[in-house]
Amino acid sequence: MKRSAFLLPIVAVVLVGIFSSVYVVDERQKALVLQFGRVVDVKEDPGLAFKLPLIQDVAYYDDRILSRDIDPIEVTPSDDRRLVVDAFARYRIANLRQFREANPTGGVEQAEQRLDDIVRSQMREVLGSVSSNEILSEDRAALMTRIASGSRSRAANLGLQIIDVRLKRTDLPPQNLDATFARMRAEREREAADEIARGEEAAQRIRAQADRTVVELTSEATRESEIARGEADARRNGIFAEAFSADPEFFEFYRSLTAYTRALQGSNSTLVLSPDSEFFDYLKTDRLPGDSGMPAPAAASAAAPLGNVAEGDAVDTTAEAVTDDDAPATTEVEIVPATGN
Repeated sequence: MKRSAFLLPIVAVVLVGIFSSVYVVDERQKALVLQFGRVVDVKEDPGLAFKLPLIQDVAYYDDRILSRDIDPIEVTPSDDRRLVVDAFARYRIANLRQFREANPTGGVEQAEQRLDDIVRSQMREVLGSVSSNEILSEDRAALMTRIASGSRSRAANLGLQIIDVRLKRTDLPPQNLDATFARMRAEREREAADEIARGEEAAQRIRAQADRTVVELTSEATRESEIARGEADARRNGIFAEAFSADPEFFEFYRSLTAYTRALQGSNSTLVLSPDSEFFDYLKTDRLPGDSGMPAPAAASAAAPLGNVAEGDAVDTTAEAVTDDDAPATTEVEIVPATGN
C-alpha cells in the first residue's frame, strides 16, 4: 500500500514530462523551439516533434501567404500633381530564425509595421519619379512590379518574402478633388456648347436649304400656273372675240347687261346720273339688239318707260338686274337733271 502511494506521484510526473515534451506542428505553420529565449531548433515540416520539457518552449508562426493593407499615403509625382495612393502587400515568413532575431519582442505585429514603412518608402520613390498620367494609366502594372522588386531586398533582412504589391486606389486629395471636378465639368460644358453650336449651324443650313427649295418650287409652280392661266385667258378671249365679232350689236348689249349686273348689286343701291347718260341706253329704248328679231331682255322692257321722263323730274323705278344666276335684284334708281354740260 505504501509502495503504491509512492509510485503514483512518480508516474504522474513522468506522464506530465512526456506530454510536455511532445508538440505538433500543423501543415499551415512553422515552429521555433526556444530555450531561455534563444532559438535552438526550427521545425518547418508538419508532424509530431519533441522538446525538452520545462526548459524549452515552442513558438508557432503562420506559414501561409499573408496580406497586409498599407495605410493610404500622399505622393507627389513628377508633374507636381498630388495623389493619395492606397495599396496592399502579400508576403510570407521565409526565414523563421532571421524573422525571430529581427523581431525578438514584437513578433508579427512589429514585423508588419516595419513592412509598412518599407513599402511606403518604395512607393514614394517609384511614384515620385513618374507623372500622374502614368500612375493612372495601364503602365501602373509596371510601377507595381518596381515597387515590389525594390521592397524585397529590404524585407529579406526581416526574414520576410514579399510576393506582390498592388495599388488599390489612386485618388486626388480632398482639397483638390472639388477643383478637379469643377474643371472637368467646365470642359464638358464647353464641349457640349460646341456640339450645340455645331448642331444649330447644321440646322440653320438645313432650314435655309429647305426654305430655298420651297421658294424655288413655289416660284416654279406659280410660273407654270401663270403660264397656264395666260394661255387659258388667251383662248377664252379668242373664243369671245370670235363669238362677238359675228354680231357687234349683241356684244355691246351683253357688255351693258354685265355693267348693270356689277353696278346694280344689293337692295338699296342709289345712282345719281344724267337722264341722257349712255348708261341707260338699253333701259330707255324699245329697240332690240341688232334688230334681229331677238326678244328684248326683261331689264330693257322694264326700263322702257324711262324714255318719256322729262328732264328735271325725279322718279323711282325698279329694274331687274341680270346676274349670272338669273336671280332678280330690286334696285332703286334716282334720276336728276344733269348739271354743267
